[in-house]
Amino acid sequence: GALDGLDALLATVQMPAGLPVATVALNGAKNAAILAAQLLAMTDERIAQLLRQARTQMKADIAQKDEAIVRELEHL
Repeated sequence: GALDGLDALLATVQMPAGLPVATVALNGAKNAAILAAQLLAMTDERIAQLLRQARTQMKADIAQKDEAIVRELEHL
């Protein structure tokens, strides 16, 4: 927009007390989905279980990427 997003940033960070605002990065649809799932999981055990499974998979994915980077660095 005209202010390159500064207006949106200021509108978010200057919210008065009593109006909580959850924010995610621009183009952060995955994080927005995880945030929504966390909120819903507070009262829905099925969603909570799916979220736990997703986090377990994310941890495995991160470990695999880390191992690949370490192997790549060892060959430098």
